[in-house]
Amino acid sequence: MVSKKVTIKNPTGLHLRPAGILCNEAIKYQSKVTFGYCGGIANAKSVLSVLGACIKCGDEIELICEGIDEQDALDGLTGAIDDGLGE
Repeated sequence: MVSKKVTIKNPTGLHLRPAGILCNEAIKYQSKVTFGYCGGIANAKSVLSVLGACIKCGDEIELICEGIDEQDALDGLTGAIDDGLGE
């Protein structure tokens, strides 16, 4: 298992479009991909789970990847978030 804390930079947080981009990135990997936030843990491969987390701009989440390609998944997701998730 690998994990990393990242801060969401999108001005509107993880609304539908960036949540979809995050999920599409997570789905590329075989590893289990979740993220922890102040209200619990969300499945990064589920748009509904990501939206339900209500992540706002400036919120910090902890990406958690567990599986055969966990480091690649963590690097890919961190890069996508750092790039603004399409915004």
